[in-house]
Amino acid sequence: MKDLSPRKDELEPIEIASIDEIRSTQLERLKWSLNHAYKNVPMYKQRFDAAGVHPDDLQSLSDLAKFPFSYKNDLRDNYPFGLLAVPRQQIARLHASSGTTGKPTVVGYTKGDIDNWADLMARSLRASGLRAGDLVHNAYGYGLFTGGLGAHYGIERLGATVVPMSGGQTEKQVGLITDFQPDGIMVTPSYMLNILEQYHKLGMDPRESSLSVGVFGAEPWTDAMRKEVEAAFDMHAVDIYGLSEIMGPGVANECVETKDGPVIWEDHFYPEVINPETGEVVEDGELGELVFTTLTKEGLPMIRYRTRDLTRLLPGTARSMRRMEKITGRSDDMIILRGVNVFPSQVEEQVLATGGLAPYYQIELYKSGRMDAMRVFVEATPTAADNLSKTASARMLTKHIKDMIGVSVEVIVGEPGDVERSQGKAKRVVDNRGGN
Repeated sequence: MKDLSPRKDELEPIEIASIDEIRSTQLERLKWSLNHAYKNVPMYKQRFDAAGVHPDDLQSLSDLAKFPFSYKNDLRDNYPFGLLAVPRQQIARLHASSGTTGKPTVVGYTKGDIDNWADLMARSLRASGLRAGDLVHNAYGYGLFTGGLGAHYGIERLGATVVPMSGGQTEKQVGLITDFQPDGIMVTPSYMLNILEQYHKLGMDPRESSLSVGVFGAEPWTDAMRKEVEAAFDMHAVDIYGLSEIMGPGVANECVETKDGPVIWEDHFYPEVINPETGEVVEDGELGELVFTTLTKEGLPMIRYRTRDLTRLLPGTARSMRRMEKITGRSDDMIILRGVNVFPSQVEEQVLATGGLAPYYQIELYKSGRMDAMRVFVEATPTAADNLSKTASARMLTKHIKDMIGVSVEVIVGEPGDVERSQGKAKRVVDNRGGN
């Protein structure tokens, strides 16, 4: 693999600033963000007042622990624009991701937010080993999902050339990579394995491709998968982290020279790790739930947002800012399937809305080739247990899940009583994917 380590003069000064300078910047920006949220978002004013805290109470970074958390449900409860801190007319772009009831969680960006996002994505791509003038194949999905456009603007801000391919059409993806000779690719790690499989189907050697770096995100992936992809393509594989509520991709990114966990861009996002049961902040290095406060977000500031991602904060290595350990799991029941957030309650909602089905279901996660896949087991009602009715119910539920949640699944409709009944807490999800 090529040595893609950046030179020191290619980095922004804040990336290698002293810890004191970074903490001073954070404190100044945190005071602004708390005041901005308190003055302009009714939910934050009510929540701060109820907790007996005011933005002026923040005199040190540790004082942030006095302030209340925010949650994904807050976006759903204030759908669509209730958490905006500026008039809707000042919002330059809207994105949305799935919520737990079928309603999307909507996030808004001012022009300034879009500029910051593009800058941070460019910083992330530079950390990944990409440079101005490179050609980057963007296979993240475009649309309301933040991945495609977030990557797109960052590639352009870097001064690179973007190929806005989006997802799907795997054979065409391989054809364009072969013809256009890109230096890098941005894609979910599971879909990269699908692209690899397509190379083999076509009898092509992926090591002969032009790709020198892959920037993989939107779902958890293992170091074993990193090693496999790097060996298969003779390329660097780096991890990018983000979530739409905080910004989108580019909240944190690995450095190609170390590949030791994503560096959090702490000049724009203040991280905490808490005990998910008690809510108490834990020391750096301890495992817990990741919490973010935005420091520069104008359109939709988030204060102490509980991501539900489990990780630990680690000291900086290639950059001064802290790293986060690769995500080890989640403190809730959300499934990430090919980059899409799926909650069992969403599936339940669609089962209940489909005629001819009893209110029992179980979700199985499995591997279809190299891709994660989902199978939903349901059962017919006694009056709709004939084969024709079961086939119609399966087709209807499959369509409902695709339309409302955004993922393609296999639906199996069994006989009445086929779905296992729980004697206590229902086991809604069975994960048969195995290790990667």
